[in-house]
Amino acid sequence: MTAPFAPFEWMIAWRYLRARRAEGGVSVMTWISLIGITLAVFALIATLSVRSGFRAEFVDTILGANAHVTIYQSGLVSEGGKVDRSISDFDGMAERLRAVPGVTRAAPLVKGQVMANLRNRNAGVEVFGIRAENLAELPRIADPETGDGDIARFGEGIAIGSGVARELGASVGDRIKIISPNGVKTAFGTSPRVNAYEVVYIFSAGRYDIDRTRVYLPFTEAQSFFNRDGVADEIEVMVEVPEAVDQMAVPLMRAAGERALVWTWRDASGGFLRALEVEDNVMFIILSILVLIATMNIVSGLIMLVKNKGRDIGILRTMGLTEGSVLRVFFICGAFTGLLGTIFGVILGCLFAIYIDTVFGFVNMMMGGGTWDPAIRGIYHLPAKLELADVLSAVFLSLGLSFVVTIFPARRAARMNPVEALRYE
Repeated sequence: MTAPFAPFEWMIAWRYLRARRAEGGVSVMTWISLIGITLAVFALIATLSVRSGFRAEFVDTILGANAHVTIYQSGLVSEGGKVDRSISDFDGMAERLRAVPGVTRAAPLVKGQVMANLRNRNAGVEVFGIRAENLAELPRIADPETGDGDIARFGEGIAIGSGVARELGASVGDRIKIISPNGVKTAFGTSPRVNAYEVVYIFSAGRYDIDRTRVYLPFTEAQSFFNRDGVADEIEVMVEVPEAVDQMAVPLMRAAGERALVWTWRDASGGFLRALEVEDNVMFIILSILVLIATMNIVSGLIMLVKNKGRDIGILRTMGLTEGSVLRVFFICGAFTGLLGTIFGVILGCLFAIYIDTVFGFVNMMMGGGTWDPAIRGIYHLPAKLELADVLSAVFLSLGLSFVVTIFPARRAARMNPVEALRYE
C-alpha cells in the first residue's frame, strides 16, 4: 500500500505534462486553460485592487476635507414667520463638543452659496466661513504638497479650490469678487452684496466636486458678508475614529443641547458607499464566473489527455497501479495547470496594482488623452490599493475551482477498465 502522492505519481504526472503533442501529451486545451486562468485571476485581482483603492480614496477625501459630524439646530419660527436655524452660542457649543471623548476638533462655520467673478468669468461657489486655525487642521486642505500659496495669510484674503481657480482663470494674488443676491435691503429692494478678496491660497482636496465649488473665507468676514453677525450656521466636528462615528451621535447631541441635530459623513455619503458595496459584490460574482469558465477548460484538456493515455493507463493498471494512484496522477496534471495559472495571474495582478499609474498613463496616451474624466468620477486618477485579503480570496477561489473540476476527469481515468483500454492494442 503506497502513500498518497508518492514520488512515482509525481514522476508520471510530470512526464505527461512534459510530453509533446505528438506523444499524446499536453493538449492545446491545456494551454488555453492555463492562459484563461492566468487572465481570469489577473482580472479579479486588478478589479479588487481598483475597487479597494477607489473606496479608500473616496473615503479619504471625504474625511480629509469635510466634517465627520455636522451639528445643526432645529429651526425657531420668528414672529414674521421666518425660520431661524442659526447658533448664537457657537463658541460655547464648540467647547462642549470638544470635551466629548473621541472628539479631536470642533469648529463653527458660516456657509452660503454665491457667485465668484474674475474679469469676464463667473462660477457658482459655496463659501465656508472658518477660522484660520481651524482651516489649518483640515489635512486635505492644508496640504503644502498639493496647495499653492501661503495658507498662513488666510486672514488677509480667501482660499479657493483648484477647480474654482481653473474655472475663473485665477491664480495666487488675483482679486476675485464674491457676489451674493441676499445683500442690503433698500427702499428699492434688495441690493446684491459684492466684495473683492485677494486669493492667498489655492487648495486641491482630491475630489473634483469639492475643488470645483468650495471657497474658504475668514470666519468674521463671512459673518459680515452673509449678515450673520454674532451667529454661526453649524459646528463641524472631527473624531478620532471616523468609522465609529455612529456610536458618537448620542453623546454629541447631549453635549450640543436640546435643539441639536446630527448629520454624519455616513449620512451624507451612505447612499454612494452602499452603491459601491453592491457593485463590488456583483463584480466579484461576475469575475468568479469568469474564473470558473477558465477552470472548466482544465476538464477539456484532461479528458483529451486521458483519451490519449488510455493505453498507458491500461498498462499501469495491469502492473498493479491502483485506482487511487491513477486518480492522483491526473489530478496532479490538472491541479498543476490551475496552480501555474493562479501564480502567473497573481503576479500580473500585483504588478498591475503596483504600477497602475504607469499602465494608465500608457493607456491614456494610446487613447489620445481624456480617458479619465474627474467631473464624472469625482477623483482625479484611477487608484489601486493592493490588499492581502483580496489577493488571498482570488488565490483560494482559483485553486479551489481548479482542484474541484479536476476531480471528475481524474476519476474517469481511474475507473477506466484496463481490459477495455488494451483490447485494440
